[in-house]
Amino acid sequence: MAKQSGLGDALYAAGYDVSGDINSLGNVGGGPSALVFTGIDKSAFERKGGVRDGRVEFVSYFNPGTDAAHERFSPLPTTDQIVTYCRGTSLGSPAACLVGKQLNYDGTRSDDGSFTFAINAVANGFGLEWGRLLTAGKRTDTTATNGSSVDFGTGSTAFGLQAYLHVFAFTGTSVTVKLQESSDDGAVDPWTDVTGGAFTAATGITSERIQTGRSQTVERYLRVVTTGTFSNAVFAVVVNRNATSTSF
Repeated sequence: MAKQSGLGDALYAAGYDVSGDINSLGNVGGGPSALVFTGIDKSAFERKGGVRDGRVEFVSYFNPGTDAAHERFSPLPTTDQIVTYCRGTSLGSPAACLVGKQLNYDGTRSDDGSFTFAINAVANGFGLEWGRLLTAGKRTDTTATNGSSVDFGTGSTAFGLQAYLHVFAFTGTSVTVKLQESSDDGAVDPWTDVTGGAFTAATGITSERIQTGRSQTVERYLRVVTTGTFSNAVFAVVVNRNATSTSF
């Protein structure tokens, strides 16, 4: 894959697309804390990984419109919020997801008249997770639909997966968004539901994180399908298929 710019990105927050109100991303980071295990016989630090962490820091414009940035971030919610940064919105594009706490909503009014807010979200329980979009940004289904697949390469893995869902709009009774897998994109190996890969049936705007068993086999190809009774469901899904043993 060729080098890319950061053009055409998106930011989703707890079921709301606030991309048009975001000025910049300051930090999308995570990983284990560095624990020092240096022996007295060493001339440099020895370190091992500790607990996982993560953070997403960004700057938003002041937009007091309905469902826009100010309405979303100014209440400073104390409950966990799912934040997703999409590096592009094509099917299979990289995306970083975080279940975290919003720490602040700090406004800056510059002398040129601009009014922006700094927002920091820090991980709570899981750390930052980089995955891939199983929808081309926001997907709209008007009836039960089998989505296009994403090739994760290198055959199957045996370490489970994590997945994130944002539902931005919904009309109907309920919609169930779930993952399916195949070893050959359905050519000979039929598509089957991923065990533990179904989100809670949605009846409105929502967001959710799920994870499968830690030693579960996950096939090479994954796709998103919807079932239920609805006439409009707008949503996005990100999946992280673990390449190695992962625990939280």
